[in-house]
Amino acid sequence: MSQSYRLSRASRHDADSPAIREALLRTVIRLWPYIWPSDRRDLQWRVFAAAILLVVAKLATIAVPFTFKWATDALAGHPSAPVAGSHWLAWAIAAPLVMTVAYGGTRILMAALTQLRDGMFAKVAMHAVRRLAYRTFVHMHQLSLRFHLERKTGGLTRVLERGRNAIETIVRMVVLQLVPTVLEVVMVAGVLIWRFDWRYVAAVTLTVAAYMLFTYRATEWRIGIRRKMNESDTDANVKAIDSLLNYETVKYFCAESREAERYDRAMARYENASVSAYTSLAVLNAGQAVIFTMGLTAVMAMCAIEIRAGAKTVGDFVLVNAMMIQLYQPLNFMGMVYREIKQAVTDIEIMFSILSREPEIKDAPDAVPLRVTRGSIRFENVSFSYEPGRRILKNLTFEVPAGKTVAVVGPSGAGKSTISRLLFRFYDPSSGRILIDDQDIAHVTQASLREAIGIVPQDTVLFNDTLRYNIRYGRWEASDAEVEKAARLAQIDEFIRQSPHGYETEVGERGLKLSGGEKQRVAIARTILKGPPILLLDEATSALDSHTEKEIQDALERISRNRTTLVIAHRLSTIVGADEIIVLDQGMIVERGTHHALLARNGLYASLWNRQREADEARERLARVGDDAAQPNRNPPPVLDDDISPAAARLDIQADAAE
Repeated sequence: MSQSYRLSRASRHDADSPAIREALLRTVIRLWPYIWPSDRRDLQWRVFAAAILLVVAKLATIAVPFTFKWATDALAGHPSAPVAGSHWLAWAIAAPLVMTVAYGGTRILMAALTQLRDGMFAKVAMHAVRRLAYRTFVHMHQLSLRFHLERKTGGLTRVLERGRNAIETIVRMVVLQLVPTVLEVVMVAGVLIWRFDWRYVAAVTLTVAAYMLFTYRATEWRIGIRRKMNESDTDANVKAIDSLLNYETVKYFCAESREAERYDRAMARYENASVSAYTSLAVLNAGQAVIFTMGLTAVMAMCAIEIRAGAKTVGDFVLVNAMMIQLYQPLNFMGMVYREIKQAVTDIEIMFSILSREPEIKDAPDAVPLRVTRGSIRFENVSFSYEPGRRILKNLTFEVPAGKTVAVVGPSGAGKSTISRLLFRFYDPSSGRILIDDQDIAHVTQASLREAIGIVPQDTVLFNDTLRYNIRYGRWEASDAEVEKAARLAQIDEFIRQSPHGYETEVGERGLKLSGGEKQRVAIARTILKGPPILLLDEATSALDSHTEKEIQDALERISRNRTTLVIAHRLSTIVGADEIIVLDQGMIVERGTHHALLARNGLYASLWNRQREADEARERLARVGDDAAQPNRNPPPVLDDDISPAAARLDIQADAAE
């Protein structure tokens, strides 16, 4: 595709330019409270001081070409510097050296003032970056679970990263580049009309206008290319994060080459987009250089003609050349500023779109803290849909009495985990209400609600930090002694002390250095440390082996004692002692009662129980066959009655021991 065709395509988007300017103006207005924070007088003073330094630095910048002119005229034997006094001859002899030193001095002053201005404003810029990035990070945590489930974590972190960089770009570019450049162009025009005439001003104005028009058109063309490059960069980054987070799965299925090819395809798209971006940048830079050189040549030619006519000196030729060359540098930055601001606006608008997104779940205006006296939970005619037309829960009504244990079971997709999400108020019911001690949770603060509930989830994901940090997460102000006591109650203290670094042992990304049972014990320990009156066990042992399950179950029984406990169960052997078992199917309660009562009904629960018992017995037979093969001379194990599952037998033995 030819450059002219591409530029013509870009020109078709002229109708969009008002929207672009509006977006830039809207962005600057949104950023202004962070640049001029009302609660930080010190930063306001820095902004004021930086503005003063900006003006003084530009005055020094304009003085540099004049010292160059005066030095040149002095060397040519036609001193032109404004000098007062009677010692003209001595001044004429010394003038070339004095003006040369003055030229160097003004350049040093110009650079020093500019760097001082940048240093003075740096704290303002980075404070704005920090404040807005912090606000965005906090807002991301306030958004609903639905938002985070629909987003890819890698893509979301890139939005935060690019938005943070965009804030810095806009703040620094607008204040430290755009405003100084506009001021310098105005000063140059004033000097030209004072020292020369309107023709020079017209030539410079046309040059600047043509330069900026070309920059605008070319940038409009490039912005689509940059957007594709960013999208392909994000896609490659997301794929890399996704693959590395699932390192074990990749190894399980020998999928290294497939993952590498998948990543390489994403990088190939990024490569093509990057090549187009660099090519378009070369076109832009070349066009800018041609336009400015033509304007510079025109101005110098006019001055050369006047020198031949005796109206101007060689120093004037040097003056106009130096002023134009000095103007080229900020103009060249102006092109870069425009390109960077355009890209920054694109990135920051994505961040602002997240900031403008209202949380799906918010505290009611009259919300009050939850007061837990007994800890009873009641679902009243609760219905819920993740998507319209597909109800997950249908008029669900049940109660978990204070201090009792109620289990919810059912086949996959019955809506069990949805109950836990509604109880934590990650979602609100489509209809009906949820009460804790007769208080509608929709009318209490979310923080107080979640402080009252402890959870041991099915999949415990830990922070990439120490064991102490992860346990203390349950109650941040807890002492080390309290953390270690919670670990002992969760039966993980001994394991921790045997680790090389004890409680300071790093658990790795998402806790991957720990086994499933160890992670569950950490989750139990931090729930013990939290000490909530209400406990939610969300299939907490479904992914564990039988031996580990028994140990974890014992720990769960200890922490659930005298607490209102709601169990979302997958392995039915873990909830046979529940005060009530609720059986869900397709979002409705189809059975409810104790374990023995439900077995006697011979309904869905009994079917699920028998299926799990058969699976457990099959696994045990396979294990016995393996043990017999490994130890053929050992005594055969006793055979349990076919009507009694191993889990039930364990329960009976425990009951006998308790009696």
